[in-house]
Amino acid sequence: MSATRRPLYQRPLDLKRGCVELAHGAGGRATAQLVEELFVEAFDNQWLRAGNDGASLPMPAGRLVMATDSHVVSPLFFPGGDIGSLAVHGTINDVAMSGGRPLYLAAGFVLEEGFPLADLARIVRSMAAAAKAAGVPIVTGDTKVVERGKGDGVYVTTTGVGVVPPGIELDGAAAREGDAILVSGTMGDHGVAIMSKRENLEFDTEILSDSAALHGLAEALLAACPRTRVLRDPTRGGLATTLNEIARQSGVGMLLDERAVPVKPAVAAACEFLGLDPLYVANEGKLVAIVAEADAEAALAALRGHELGRDAARVGTVVADPDHFVQMTTTLGGCRVVDWLTGDQLPRIC
Repeated sequence: MSATRRPLYQRPLDLKRGCVELAHGAGGRATAQLVEELFVEAFDNQWLRAGNDGASLPMPAGRLVMATDSHVVSPLFFPGGDIGSLAVHGTINDVAMSGGRPLYLAAGFVLEEGFPLADLARIVRSMAAAAKAAGVPIVTGDTKVVERGKGDGVYVTTTGVGVVPPGIELDGAAAREGDAILVSGTMGDHGVAIMSKRENLEFDTEILSDSAALHGLAEALLAACPRTRVLRDPTRGGLATTLNEIARQSGVGMLLDERAVPVKPAVAAACEFLGLDPLYVANEGKLVAIVAEADAEAALAALRGHELGRDAARVGTVVADPDHFVQMTTTLGGCRVVDWLTGDQLPRIC
């Protein structure tokens, strides 16, 4: 007769009224319970279920790509998403912008003593739903707890690995004079959604974060235009900073057309009210593509054929410029420099 196994925990986690305790990060019984009853329950897969310190994973042929990102957004819950789904989407997108197919994610949590377990469960379940929808499992992770008042609730770090198939060569230094500059949709949605929540602002039309996993959109683009030169997601610093980065890497200039840059009317109105420029406001579900002029129409068609790229547009052209300036023709017919972001326009945005 087999012996009855003594239960490890006296009582289940109180996910409605309980709070994070220092013991949850001490590595003992309380840590094991938090991991098993919350993280493993939500993220369940064969690698995580093994309970090892790391995951031994199969890898298909191709070049390995790896990305990591820490998320400190405030507020933790915002219109269109939360820190959990954002952490999944952000790292998947970093892998995808390298031309990689995301395969696995790791997640690290820094929790503050006293943080409500109900909020933590909401974040974890949001992460699980985002990872499942993207088809990219969370296979390993880590949890630490800091003293009350020293952690601002929760910080989440995610690391992703993926594989770049043969024939895809994306590089921030690859933009060439005459290339087309494309965006997959409207600019500034995420940053304005955060600010509207943070400042308790109400608009006639609710502004939602565009947070989304972009690997399917990137795959559609690369299938149609495998010679795509550059892919980036314009997150912190927005479109303006992203294009300045590429211009500097490639040793070129950029010329944008203000009338061609898609911005939702509600976002434009909010930016005007808040004194923001949509070109510098963060996005979490849009990409920037630099493609050869000959591939521009095919690339646009591929983007617009995907649900996340319906508002895709050509916004400018790569030009020769030894000073690597990004400039923009305005709606009034003038021209202005679109410089790097100075300072921190929107702190704690992602």
